[in-house]
Order: sequence, then C-alpha cells, then structure tokens
Amino acid sequence: MKGSSGRLHGLRFESRRFRLLTVVVGCFLVSLTFLVSSRPDTTVFSALSPRASSSGRFIRDVVHVEVIQESNDGERADEEEEAERVTAGSGDEAAPGTQLGVTTEFASPVAFMENADEDVAVQTTAAVETTSTRPDPPPPVEEKKPLPTKRQQPPLCDFSDPRTDVCDFAGDIRMAANSSEFVIVDQSGGGDSGETASHKVRPYPRKGDETCMVRVTEITVRATADAASAPRCTRTHAVPAVTFSIGGYTGNIFHDFSDVIVPLYNTVHRYRGDVQLVMANVASWWLIKYDKLLHELSKHAPIDLAKAGAAEEVHCFPHAVVSLRAHRELIIERERSLDGLATPDFTRFLRGALSLPRDAPTRLIDGKGRQRPRLLIISRGRTRLLLNLEAVIRVAEEVGFEAVVNESDVGNDISQVGGLINSCDALLGVHGAGLTNMMFLPPGATMVQVVPWGGLQWIARMDYGEPAEAMGLNYIQYEIAVSESSLKDKYPAGDEIFTNPTALHKRGFMFMKQTLMDGQNITIDVGRFRPVLQQALANLAAT
Repeated sequence: MKGSSGRLHGLRFESRRFRLLTVVVGCFLVSLTFLVSSRPDTTVFSALSPRASSSGRFIRDVVHVEVIQESNDGERADEEEEAERVTAGSGDEAAPGTQLGVTTEFASPVAFMENADEDVAVQTTAAVETTSTRPDPPPPVEEKKPLPTKRQQPPLCDFSDPRTDVCDFAGDIRMAANSSEFVIVDQSGGGDSGETASHKVRPYPRKGDETCMVRVTEITVRATADAASAPRCTRTHAVPAVTFSIGGYTGNIFHDFSDVIVPLYNTVHRYRGDVQLVMANVASWWLIKYDKLLHELSKHAPIDLAKAGAAEEVHCFPHAVVSLRAHRELIIERERSLDGLATPDFTRFLRGALSLPRDAPTRLIDGKGRQRPRLLIISRGRTRLLLNLEAVIRVAEEVGFEAVVNESDVGNDISQVGGLINSCDALLGVHGAGLTNMMFLPPGATMVQVVPWGGLQWIARMDYGEPAEAMGLNYIQYEIAVSESSLKDKYPAGDEIFTNPTALHKRGFMFMKQTLMDGQNITIDVGRFRPVLQQALANLAAT
C-alpha cells in the first residue's frame, strides 16, 4: 500500500506540473499573439523572407533563399557567372531563379545575397505583410549595370557610298608621306595593343572605274595603340588635313570640276580656309590653272605628297579627311552635305573667287535702246563638230542674240574663261566637257545642249542637264535626228545603230564614246533648231 501510495503521489505531482506547463505555454502563446498583432515588425519569420505580400509568395521566397544558400555552399562561382550573363543579356533571357524552377522577383539572386544585410528592414516588413490585408507594395526595380567593355572607336572609313570612299578621323594623326599612310595613335584603351584597324583608299571619286583609279595613289589609313612604333613628326600642324588626288581623269574641265573642285568645296567649306590640303598625283600646270580657287579654299600652301615623301617628312595633324565627299556630277545635294550646302552655293563661291560680276542675265526690255543678249557657242575642235556653225550663228542673230564663239582649251586661264562666259546670257554646245563652262553663267541664264544621235539622252541629262537645273539655269535639250548626224554616211539605213542604238550601250562606255560620241559630227537643221533659240531668248523676257 505504501508503494502504491507513493506512485499515486508521483502521478499527482506530474499532473500538476503538466497543468502548470500548459498554463505557461498558453500564456506564452497569448503573449506572442499579442505581440504579433500589436508590433508586426518583430515577427520571428522576418529573417526568412526578403519580400512577401501573401502566404504563397512567402513560401516561394523562403525556398528561393534556401536555393541561394545551397548554391553559396559549393557553386557560388557558377551562380555569379550566370547572374552576370543574365544581367548583361537581353530582357528575353530567363532569370537564374526561373531556370531552377523557382519564381523570383530579383534580377540576380547572387546580388540579393550580397546585399542581404542592407535589406533587413525591407525583408522584415515584407514578412509581416503575409498576414496583412494591405495591397502588395511595388517591387523595387534593380538597375542592371552593363558589364564593363572596351570603348568602341568610330569607324575610320566609310565605304558605303557608290561614288567615293571617305576616311575621317581625329586624334594623334601622323602622315608618313614616303609610305603614303596616315597613322592614328590610339592609347585610350579602345582596342588591343598593336594594330587595331587598317584600310586602303584611293582618294578620288570614281570608285569602281578601274581605268581611272589605277592613276590614283593609294593611301593607307591605320590605327595603332603602340606609340613607339608610329612615325615621329617632323612638322606639326594645328589645322585639319584634307587629302585628295588630282590624277584620274583631270585635265578635262568636266572632271576637274566634277571629280575635284566641286567635292573639294563641299568637303572643306566648314573650315573657312583654315585647312591643310594634301595632294597626290600633282601636276604643276593644274595647280597654276586653278590657283585662285585653291587659294580661296585654303590659306595654307598645299602639300605635294610625292615631294614630302621624297624628303621623308612626317606631318602631324589633329584631324584628317582622306578623299572628298562627292555627290552627283557637278552637283552638291543639300540633304547629303555635312554643312547643308547646295550647288548654287558653289557657283556663288566660284563667281566670288574669280571676281565675276554678273549674278543675273540680261532682261529683255521692249522699246528703244533694247540690249541684245549674248549667246556663247562652244565650238569643238576635234570631235562632235558643228559642221554648219556659220548657219547656226546666222539664225541665232536673226532670232535676236549677239552670237559669240569660243573653243575652251585645257590651257586657258580659268579667270579669262569665266569672265567671258559670265558676260553671256545663254550657252550653246554639243554634249561634251565644254558645257561645264555653264557654271560661270549668271543664275537665270539658259543652257542649250545638243545631244548626238545614239540614245544618249540619259547621259546628257546626267552630266549637264541636271547640273544646269541645280545651278539655277534654264535648260533646253535638243536631240538631233538621224538626218543631222554624220553616222548616216558611215552605216546603212537599216543598221542597228539607227534602229536600236541603246542596245549598243551594252558594249560598254568606251564603245559608246568611240562610236556614238567621238565617231560622229553634226549638221544642225536650222529650221528645226530655230524654235529652240527662240525659247532661249524668251527665257530672258522681263517678268
């Protein structure tokens, strides 16, 4: 009995202790509930979730943290590499958490763990919101910082234009004349050590014309990060350089202007004369002929690349352009010009440089003392001759013009030629280089082009018709008939040259030139031509 009594007493004691424990636990739970409802920021779950607004998201975030912690134990390097790839990649790539099958709001789980200590307050608030009815706060947007990359250099050269390749670059530029190369020293870290770029350019705007371009010196443009290997300067310039060739087809006034002088004006105008011209394939007579124009374009004596090379000179510049910005034949297109220039700007420059006085043609005035306008007829000496020139002069005077005849020659002084043509109100000539002189005419004058037989209308308009209109001239195109061409005396009536002359163009430009241009002379039907001269005169009528 005594033993039984002892066991009974022990059970009662254990029962009382259990009831006491139950009361203590109950009090603890009540206190905990009170704390949770009155101070949500002290919840013990706050350290587990970086951000949560519902119980479902809370669970996912807990899983996400566990994944990160597991990765940190043995695969932290792989996780960082993946995080960097996603951060640097496009927005269409999946985030690392998604690849693991876990939804996450963070761009990089590694970035979250590295900043976990700084985000404790945010995480605590987020955890409490799992038991709250308040709306979710917007997740913070983590700025994605691009991975550091090497500075990208702009391209040295533009090869996209069908007419010309142009290189334009600035910095520490050294022109080694003996090797015809420009070396750009780039120590900014924009490329690897040693050579970073190299291009070959022929600075003449007849790209693709092999016959022409073989006469043009090739210029090398290269960049290097190794200053020690670059040529050392023998002369340093404070102004930019513009390099071009006067080889190619120069010596023909059309090519002198279309290939060199017009694009040169378009390229260097922005420098207002403070530019160094560097010329390849120099001919002394060419420099003499166009000296006034070159002097207006640059106040510095030009550098002859070949002579500088023979003296082993190295000229250094802060900026350089290799080749010229050329548009269409004798035309500057305003929308393409870097300075918003157009063809009338060039002809205005030309009149100013040569001191040509007239910027408007003669206006016809009815009544006593009426002045006769002047018509200049370009007479060719070798090919495409006007066989009845005297008859043309006579009908021109009958219509009301004072007719003047001139044959422009390559050796003529440009100022004298310009002065003569500027004194005229209309210009007449067979398709050919002499029509280039129309640029000296005052705006508003008329240019009449006689087009030889052979389907040459397109080239006549391209070379002279469109430029004339761009210069502000009135343009008339007279296309001769077979009866006016000397070809009728060389070929039978049914020959393809008469029935389908444009088919002959497929044989190439040289065939066209030899057969359809240089191979014929012209006898103008003055009766058919008279209305053309009357129209040219009517263009001068006062308005």
